[in-house]
Amino acid sequence: MVSADATAPALDPAVVGRAYRSLAPLHDHVYFVPETEQHLTAVGLRPGRMVYFAGRAAPMGAVGPGVVTATFSNFSPAIVARHVPRAWTLATPEQVVAARLTAARASLTRLLGGEEAAAAPEVAELADLLAEACSVLPAEGRPLYAGHADLPWPEDPVGRLWHAATLLREWRGDGHVAVLVRADLSGLEALLTHTATGRGFSPAAAKATRGWTDEEWDAGLARLAARGLLDGEQLTDAGRRLRADVEAETDALSTAPWAHLGPERTGRVVELGKRLSTAVVGNGAYPSGVLAGR
Repeated sequence: MVSADATAPALDPAVVGRAYRSLAPLHDHVYFVPETEQHLTAVGLRPGRMVYFAGRAAPMGAVGPGVVTATFSNFSPAIVARHVPRAWTLATPEQVVAARLTAARASLTRLLGGEEAAAAPEVAELADLLAEACSVLPAEGRPLYAGHADLPWPEDPVGRLWHAATLLREWRGDGHVAVLVRADLSGLEALLTHTATGRGFSPAAAKATRGWTDEEWDAGLARLAARGLLDGEQLTDAGRRLRADVEAETDALSTAPWAHLGPERTGRVVELGKRLSTAVVGNGAYPSGVLAGR
């Protein structure tokens, strides 16, 4: 692993989360766009959750439901087991990986504003900056990232941009799961406390997309209330402190790519990421009602 230049200016810790948020739509739009289901069902998968589970897990190979549940963290084990390993009887991981990249190229091109916008110099510039940031990421303890990191880099700017944003997202996500385990939050409890912050999924979307039953959801709320972290579905002061600590520790585990780039190039990532993400969101990346505030 290449370390950051010890003589370089120190990186503002707040920039770590800012960089992640500026890039998030460039990766995670793929979970909501029609191109993903179109291309992954074309290779044999069933529409709906199977597309999501198999699409994201495929870089790890034909893994079983336990691995998917562990690495994805906040899904009901029962809902995962309905689709994995059956997915691998319908399409190989290699077919799924190729179809997902094709879908991501098509959707990101469309959401950026079409072929001309996708060919803009800023797209290639950001892809190159992120590829450099990814060059220092260690795989130890980050299994979902490691599977994606084993994939070859696309040669086209749009493909490279999506792949780099995906690597950074999964690398941070693996670290986030480790922090949640340290905080003694199960996948469901992590989902409940995050939803209570008012960021991310709306409660209805979180329950539906993650596959939890009403009984499981209510039991999770009761456990968190007993720990003094929730009052109803609202975070208590202790709950807010815990979530703040989780995010701060996640940021602390996610500094390597931005420390490597340094403040100036990281600032450029944030600038370009915000610009391109604004276009992606403005062109309909997310359905209405799925994310809080949208």
